[in-house]
Amino acid sequence: MATETFKWTPDKEPSGTTTFRVKSAKFGDGYEQTAEDGINNKSESWPLTFTGNKTRIADIKAFLNRHKGSTPFNWIEPFGETLLIKCKEYQIRNMGGTAYTLAATFEQAFHP
Repeated sequence: MATETFKWTPDKEPSGTTTFRVKSAKFGDGYEQTAEDGINNKSESWPLTFTGNKTRIADIKAFLNRHKGSTPFNWIEPFGETLLIKCKEYQIRNMGGTAYTLAATFEQAFHP
């Protein structure tokens, strides 16, 4: 099955976090030795918010529900790089009337 691409644009100015996984060993004289942990030691997470009418938010919700938090999908981050993403949770809020927001954190995933 082909990997789907998330097509909705988040609200302005998304802010991502890059994390580097490293191993380290500290020695008695203050020296510390560090090394990358694994071949994919850099990962990104993006807390995103989407605002729109009920239909738009329902479409995003259906997409995320279809992937069930475990099936990765493609997403193009603000610098234009396509990332493989998993989304384990989201929150929906009614802003009044037919306006809604959906907040979700996209976490980078890797193929085995």
